[in-house]
Amino acid sequence: MNTGFFITGTDTNVGKTLVTGALLHAYARQGKKVVGMKPVAAGCEGNPGSLRCDDVVQLQANSNVAAPLNLVNPYSFAPPIAPHIAAVQSGAEIDLDHIISCFQALCAMADVVLVEGAGGLMVPLNARQDIADLAVMLDLPVILVVGMRLGCINHTLLTVQAIRQKNLQMAAWVANQIDPDMQSFDENRQALEARLNVPLLGIVPYHTNASPSTVSAYFNLDSI
Repeated sequence: MNTGFFITGTDTNVGKTLVTGALLHAYARQGKKVVGMKPVAAGCEGNPGSLRCDDVVQLQANSNVAAPLNLVNPYSFAPPIAPHIAAVQSGAEIDLDHIISCFQALCAMADVVLVEGAGGLMVPLNARQDIADLAVMLDLPVILVVGMRLGCINHTLLTVQAIRQKNLQMAAWVANQIDPDMQSFDENRQALEARLNVPLLGIVPYHTNASPSTVSAYFNLDSI
């Protein structure tokens, strides 16, 4: 039976790729065949037709299933901007049905497929649909990566409100300390725990060079 999760965040640069890679490591240690998917990536480098994003490279490095790049990352764009704008500037349109087809192909190859979103949950993907719509179409439980810094409580609760309005299942959340000087870290985490009523998958302390294998040790997979 396939298992999967959709990993989103309270913002961009809050550690979604790190957390996804760590989860891939954790499931691989359980003997699972695992693969990460980044449906849409912007800020990629390379030549047209062979663009590669660092996030995608990291997901491939932490997967133990060697899936084709066009399935792992169906849409890649050079401009480091919002994906729907990058798509327009590249003369393309992001088709969510195509992403679903790629996801289903990955499910046939692996026991666990982890799908990493782009930016936050409400980031537009085209003129009509956003990341939340993609999560709904994938029908995957959501893991929310919270970038622990000033303002994280508001960002988290607004994101969770959007998750619930879309009738998505929120499986767990991760407290990722991205600000080493954050004041009252524990009090902020406790405030979120009291309000979210979903499992805390793990608390990731601040690292200057965190690796997925190191971070995976902070996760309790039994909680999800």
